[in-house]
Amino acid sequence: MTSASPDGLSCMTAPREIAEAFSRHRFRDVYPALAEEVVWTSRGGGPTLRGRQAVIDACEESLAGLADASVDFRRVVVAADDRAAAVDVVARYVEGDEVSVVSSCDVYEFADGAVVAITTYAVELDDQDS
Repeated sequence: MTSASPDGLSCMTAPREIAEAFSRHRFRDVYPALAEEVVWTSRGGGPTLRGRQAVIDACEESLAGLADASVDFRRVVVAADDRAAAVDVVARYVEGDEVSVVSSCDVYEFADGAVVAITTYAVELDDQDS
C-alpha cells in the first residue's frame, strides 16, 4: 500500500512493502519511511549506523557500488506484521568477471509506521550453492 507524502511523492506505508523494497536495494523508495533515529546493525561485518542520514549515506554508497553490476534475486521470502518484518534473500551479483552470491536476512522493526531498527545478517555463498 502506498500513499502520498507531504511533498507529493509516493511513499510506502506497509511494513511488508517497505522491508521488501529495502532488501531488494530499492533504498530510495524507503527513505521517507526511515525514522530520524533509525539504527542499522550489521551482524558479521560493517559498522552500526545511527540516524536517518547515516543510513541514507550508506545506501547511496551501496547504490553507487552496484551501478555497474547486475543483480539476480534468486530467493525473496517476506514475513511481516505491523510491528516487524523479516526478509530472507539470496542474490547473485555480477560485475564484469566478478560473481558474488550473498544470502542475507534483514529484520525490520517499526514504530508508528516508521522503520526504527534494521538488523542485517549476511554470508557469502559459493555460486553453485545458490
